[in-house]
Amino acid sequence: MHDESRRIEERVQRLHDQRIKAAVYAATVPFEVEAWQAPGEPVPFEEAAAASYEPFSMGTPWGPPWGTTWFRMRGQVPAEWAGRRVEAVIDLGFTGDWPGNQAEALVHLTDGTPLKAVNPLNQYVAIANPARGGESVDYLVEAASNPDILADNFSKTTPLGDKLTAGDKPLYTFRAADIAVLDEEVWHLDLDVQVLRELMLELGEHDPRRHEIAHALDRAMDLLDLDDVSGSAAAVREALKPVLSRPAHASAHTISGVGHAHIDSAWLWPIRETKRKTSRTFSNVTSLADEYDDFIFACSQAQQYEWVRDNYPKVWARIQESVKNGQWAPVGGMWVESDGNLPGGEAVARQFVHGKRFFMDHFGIETKGVWLPDSFGYNAAYPQIAKLAGNEWFLTQKISWNQTNKFPHHTFWWEGIDGTRIFTHFPPVDTYNARFSGEEMSRAVRNYSEKGGASRSLAPFGWGDGGGGPTREIMERARRLADLEGSAKVVVEHPDEFFAKAREEYPDAPVWVGELYLELHRATYTSQARTKQGNRRSEHLLREAELWATTAALHAPGYSYPYEKLDRLWKTVLLHQFHDILPGSSIAWVHREAEAEYARVARELHALTAEAVAALGAGEPRAFNAGPYDRAEVVRTADGTPVFVQVPASGSAPLADTAPPQPVTVDGRVLDNGLVRVEVAEDGTLSSVRDLRAGREVLAEPGNLLRLHTDLPNYWDAWDIDKHYKNRYTDLLDASSVTVVEQDPLVGAIRVERSFGKGSTITQTISVRAGSPRIDIETDIDWHETEKILKAAFPVDIRAPHSSAEIQFGHIQRPTHTNTSWESARFEVSGHRWVHLAEPGYGVAVINDSTYGHDVSRTVREDGGTTTTVRLSLVRAPRIPDPEADQGRHRFTYALLPGATIEDAVAEGYSLNLPLRVADAAGAPEPVVSAEGEGVTVEAVKLADDASGDVVVRLYESRGGRATGTLRTGFPLAGAQITDLLERPLEDAEITDGAVALTLRPFQILTLRLRRG
Repeated sequence: MHDESRRIEERVQRLHDQRIKAAVYAATVPFEVEAWQAPGEPVPFEEAAAASYEPFSMGTPWGPPWGTTWFRMRGQVPAEWAGRRVEAVIDLGFTGDWPGNQAEALVHLTDGTPLKAVNPLNQYVAIANPARGGESVDYLVEAASNPDILADNFSKTTPLGDKLTAGDKPLYTFRAADIAVLDEEVWHLDLDVQVLRELMLELGEHDPRRHEIAHALDRAMDLLDLDDVSGSAAAVREALKPVLSRPAHASAHTISGVGHAHIDSAWLWPIRETKRKTSRTFSNVTSLADEYDDFIFACSQAQQYEWVRDNYPKVWARIQESVKNGQWAPVGGMWVESDGNLPGGEAVARQFVHGKRFFMDHFGIETKGVWLPDSFGYNAAYPQIAKLAGNEWFLTQKISWNQTNKFPHHTFWWEGIDGTRIFTHFPPVDTYNARFSGEEMSRAVRNYSEKGGASRSLAPFGWGDGGGGPTREIMERARRLADLEGSAKVVVEHPDEFFAKAREEYPDAPVWVGELYLELHRATYTSQARTKQGNRRSEHLLREAELWATTAALHAPGYSYPYEKLDRLWKTVLLHQFHDILPGSSIAWVHREAEAEYARVARELHALTAEAVAALGAGEPRAFNAGPYDRAEVVRTADGTPVFVQVPASGSAPLADTAPPQPVTVDGRVLDNGLVRVEVAEDGTLSSVRDLRAGREVLAEPGNLLRLHTDLPNYWDAWDIDKHYKNRYTDLLDASSVTVVEQDPLVGAIRVERSFGKGSTITQTISVRAGSPRIDIETDIDWHETEKILKAAFPVDIRAPHSSAEIQFGHIQRPTHTNTSWESARFEVSGHRWVHLAEPGYGVAVINDSTYGHDVSRTVREDGGTTTTVRLSLVRAPRIPDPEADQGRHRFTYALLPGATIEDAVAEGYSLNLPLRVADAAGAPEPVVSAEGEGVTVEAVKLADDASGDVVVRLYESRGGRATGTLRTGFPLAGAQITDLLERPLEDAEITDGAVALTLRPFQILTLRLRRG
């Protein structure tokens, strides 16, 4: 037989693309259209319905950036269409086929009932099936003219990312608004040909099945009447039935499909637009559920449900009905799909607390899995946190984006830093926006790492990032692929069902220990520094407010614990931990609003804390310590006078004149407090840091070296830092002034000022305080650079085989060498409040109050010694998607802590981030709780969420070793229970001599519910 493959493939493609698709709608009549441009921000339906509309013609430009245009569409179904399937088809002037960030609309009935959304891949709205001839159609369509920030593949900057800079030129040209007849036979033929053609092209050239499909398609096309596609469609479909009905091989891979619509809670659009995206997508999904009984849709992010509940009650009612019917599956159990690295431990716990509670309260469902397909890496505390929240499985696919190494597993047990394991799956289809194309089906099978051990994988299907969700075309593909020779089998099912089957089939799946590090998007640890600082400070202010509110509730008659305010503020912070807000990868509008929200949160939390402290009664000035460790340090009074105080953990002490161990001396550019001696060079670097206790020099080279690197990644500006950034840099060694600014027995400080680049300035105040070896570097930057990253280096004279960085509820060790490609790929990593380097007998920590990104490297000197360098990533200057990212003022502090153990690093990390608070108060009630035992660290103190009055304490082992100790209370203790994160009892805690006995494994998290006597 001659090879006819090329002719057949080209023939099928042309006939499908140009003739069959063009005949899907058999007849059309246009709507009569009128328009009203809403002024400013979106308006409620009632306001739009009452507005005055003007005639609007197809082909007319419409829609200023971020605008809303309402269209009234009126028409009538022709009498001769009676009995046919009739739909409205609307083309707003879509650009490309991505539904996420361009024109999209929600179609309403005139009574305000939302029907369905339209977007580039879902342009229809069902009118009737079968239709009654002559019936009227009257719609109000809310159309959003969101700009396409993704235009030009992120290669150009754009002012369109903020309504303040976007202008008002119309973005779109309305193409069509029609009432149309859907020719169902042609529509099904279109899908038959698509599925077979795509399968054919994925099969091997020597696979008989490929040629069988090709010749079947060729013969079927002979039956297609080009002058009457509709009339011949049934015959063509009949000819294709034999190849479409061939069953899959018995050993074929099984793909569990679950409908999905990844909706970024903010990204290339602001939060206000996400609220509308949820209504559009969820309207589509519930409509699809009405049409397909076998459809199941998985949806995470309780915050988005809440937006729909509050703003679109009719859509909310449809969601509730779909949940009852088993077609809608709440998953994930988190408030939002947060970033996986940057939120603090308690914040990750609250993501689950608030998320799971929402689903239980509103649907009576407890979600079983963590659904995080698109975060930029996952911290090694997740398995324990997830299990403590009642989860059984974990899903993501983002690690498939690795730049360097291919992750070795798709189904595995993930083991966290404490030893907890959770069953985990990475869909080998490598997308959370699957559509069951032939290429996707082939990739999933080819890519699957567990061949021979397991035979199934999961594929979330539906258009996403900006919503859209599954379509009827994708559901039809799934039906055709349910049992088709040459392809994997598709079954649409709940993700809980998939995970149960996968675990039963593969109980001895391999184990991955430690973090899931994404070898890409490493700049998300640093971009948009003010957003990250807002998060860090909000997390610690929430801790303070809860602690002092609990103290006041126990000791101040008449004080009422602010449950609702704290709940609302937590949810605001949790929302902004979404994986495109906190990482700094959103448009300017998002980050402008985030900064304003963090400022509001800070004001409210300061006020709540002040109210709680004031409730304890007026009195003398006192220092309040919200940290988990006793502190002896310098604090400043209201007029700025330094005072040395000793304050117990979670308690307070009067501002008495306590004598420090040794005063600070300042001699030229040398600061000395008897613990450390710091010499500042003329160029403003630290020329020497001598640990006087250990009798050794800490630095191998000048410290606090500020280095400005060129930073232009290959593609994703705000997301990525590529290794070549290291090759071009400028050391900032030209200090304009180095001045002693404080010379007090309690504080010595030297200020260094620099100017550089495009008018940027840095002012740093290097200070040493009595009684502490910590060297603080308060930094004030006025930043005007572009495509640069600023790092601060501390090259220490330590041979450290690994660095330790704080993560949620513990720390992680990373090798300092680059023996393998895995270690080499970790050239930029994340951490929280501290990074620690040590050799046997000596360690150094670098502490920070708002930075996350850093790198650690090592060199061997000519004298044989080893220099290990920690470099904090301070600020970046990407231009896409926000051309003004990080521009302007930044204020933060980082510190060097010589002679530090891990315990010291933990304690000082809390101290720097929880500065002592000075306020007038009467007396000192006992701390709510006091923890005894090395490594026992209290993370949160609050009243129970059920308003029972019980006290909830969350603590963890922070050193990485076993710990024993006690937890004593400042109130009569009637009983104690160990609970999960949602404060549900697991077992009774042991009480000995009126205190709770503690025994913790390394990095164990323990939540205690304490009943008051």
